[in-house]
Amino acid sequence: MDPHTGDSIVFESERAGQPAHRGVIEEVLQQQPPRFRVRREDGHESIVTPAAGAARIEQRRQPAEH
Repeated sequence: MDPHTGDSIVFESERAGQPAHRGVIEEVLQQQPPRFRVRREDGHESIVTPAAGAARIEQRRQPAEH
């Protein structure tokens, strides 16, 4: 896991049939153990320390250069 500010974080649901929750990493507070300030889709912010396998990072897409 190599998270950066602006990357998306997806929290997998622990219950079958429940959708995953998404957010954007606003700040990387520490690398080990990982700790982030996250703005969730509903606008709320929280500090999270995801457990192993509970979340995945989706890197922010870089704009294409012309």
